[in-house]
Amino acid sequence: MLKKILPIVLLLIGTGAGVGAGMALRPTPEPATAKQTEVLEEVEQPEPYGPDNPAPMMEYAKLSNQFVVPIIKEREVAALVVLSLNIEVTEGNKESVFQREPKLRDSFLSVLFDHANMGGFEGAFTEANNIAVLRNALREVAQKDMGKDVVNDVLILEIARQDY
Repeated sequence: MLKKILPIVLLLIGTGAGVGAGMALRPTPEPATAKQTEVLEEVEQPEPYGPDNPAPMMEYAKLSNQFVVPIIKEREVAALVVLSLNIEVTEGNKESVFQREPKLRDSFLSVLFDHANMGGFEGAFTEANNIAVLRNALREVAQKDMGKDVVNDVLILEIARQDY
């Protein structure tokens, strides 16, 4: 019986010693220099919206059709991913999205196909980090096509995967 308990006790002692050593030897954080603090303040400070500086009003342009992305495995369609997207634009620019919709759809499909080919729709594809990567890529191409002053964000309203 002692032969069965001894390895467990040694494991617990070793784990405790490792955690204690890690905590004792942890480096102390360096205080931020004035220059680092200025840079952090510049990055972390959101634009102060208020009576003198109102937040820009946004509109949402719903793209007319869903996007269908095939997932290819061994030269065959293994699944389809279907997405519905909206584009968040500054007020008064909703109509310009519809005028440029063919170009936007082409750019979005390129991003979606690349995302699929990199395995972005495999496994836990709806995990927050995976969706954030996809949303950022979609926003970048939308801002490239329409302008950063027009497009604020791309919203993924629906996403579904059908395996075959």
